[in-house]
Amino acid sequence: MPIETPSHPTPFSQRPIIILGAGIIGCATARQLLQHGFSRSFSPGDQDISYASAWAGAAWHAAGGITPDQRYLQVITHRILLQMSRDPNSGVNIVDAREFLEKEPAPDSALWGRTVVSKFREMDPSEYPAEFHCAWAYQTLVTDPTRHMPYLRQQVEALGGQFLRRRVDSLQQLYEMFPDSRIFINASGLGSQKLADVLDDRCFPERGQNVFLRTDQCHTMYFRNGQEYTYVIPRPQSGGVILGGVKQQDNLSSEVDLNIAQDEITRAHRLAPHVVPKYPADETISHIIGIRPSRRGGYRLDSVQSGQRTILSAYGFGGGGYAFSYGVADALVKMVEESERKNVIV
Repeated sequence: MPIETPSHPTPFSQRPIIILGAGIIGCATARQLLQHGFSRSFSPGDQDISYASAWAGAAWHAAGGITPDQRYLQVITHRILLQMSRDPNSGVNIVDAREFLEKEPAPDSALWGRTVVSKFREMDPSEYPAEFHCAWAYQTLVTDPTRHMPYLRQQVEALGGQFLRRRVDSLQQLYEMFPDSRIFINASGLGSQKLADVLDDRCFPERGQNVFLRTDQCHTMYFRNGQEYTYVIPRPQSGGVILGGVKQQDNLSSEVDLNIAQDEITRAHRLAPHVVPKYPADETISHIIGIRPSRRGGYRLDSVQSGQRTILSAYGFGGGGYAFSYGVADALVKMVEESERKNVIV
């Protein structure tokens, strides 16, 4: 009895997987797919203000108000970043953290992160100002995007991945450019608002502006949770700290707002006066501006079948891209494997 052979000469798992978007989500996904033996190509971002991954604060911090499944994506990310921290070229570092809460934590607060981070403890009231309800100490991970994104690119290319720079106005254009491919991953961030066959009106730009302060006191993260939301994020390998934060919806300005910068310095000084001077010297500060790809109702992460194609979506992470990155990549790998299973198991 003759055995039927597939009509297509290229096995399913060897057809290129196309990722649209080369921010932290797209690059992390490419790395994970390549490590699992899949082939992949994608279009990169650049140093534009809208390429959010280049400008992020990029600290791992447990998010509040998310589901158990979403928490687990952050758990996976923490595990992978912890492994990466052993490689100095990755730009990932372990740092101490001090988190101060203005009010009693809600039932769905970030406190769940104590099951993930190292050396977690509730701080004694004598260790923090009376204006706070409570405070936590622990170790966490910070990522320096100026080092991590080039590191990821090198890893992707070393594993056989290819970067292609193309302008596309729809996913359909990708299908036509890569007719042999069956899996397409939309990690275009804010681009999903304008792709002709996506037009996700829940997506919106959210401007962030931070101050980078050069200092040798850059080994502890400080985080204030409440009305005066403030962070001091260390970047040990760059010799400084990131001061923030601010969120400005639908503001696309690339100009530095000096009032915002001064407010961030003032808040950071109140939070960590031994790290941030009240009036730092001009030559010790610079400014970072980026547009976060946010989405009302939360990020999108799903798989849709369209004929023979599988379309995966992963975008809308706002300021949480680094904290979710490798967990999201892991989820996408599983979706790709499920698609492969459906196509090769007969």
